Amino acid sequence: QVQLVESGGGLVQAGGSLRLSCAASGRTFSSYALGWFRQAPGKEREFVAAVRWSNGGTIYADSVKGRFAISRDNAKNTVLLQMNSLAPEDTAVYYCAAKVLSRYPSSREFYVQYDYWGQGTQVTVSS
Repeated sequence: QVQLVESGGGLVQAGGSLRLSCAASGRTFSSYALGWFRQAPGKEREFVAAVRWSNGGTIYADSVKGRFAISRDNAKNTVLLQMNSLAPEDTAVYYCAAKVLSRYPSSREFYVQYDYWGQGTQVTVSS
């Protein structure tokens, strides 16, 4: 069974930075994508970023491009989300998620239908 455990959330002032970490276990993730999603109060959960475990390829939501960076550490089975230039609208619970990719995945596969989820970590950005 895949287990995902997030850490690194907290309170930060606007313009600041945070780094989220997701420890993944229970599988060999070579055929997986690991992603980050977020859900703000009263809003639907939305895609933030994802990384293809096999080659490190990344994809981002337009709202975080240029500010956030996702990466994976193969040795530690960890996915990181470096968040810079944070704004109050980035306030949300951030979730780590994982899914098996098809052999030739389209870009859309990285955005939807993840099978495994972590418990979430709160990120609060004050103005």
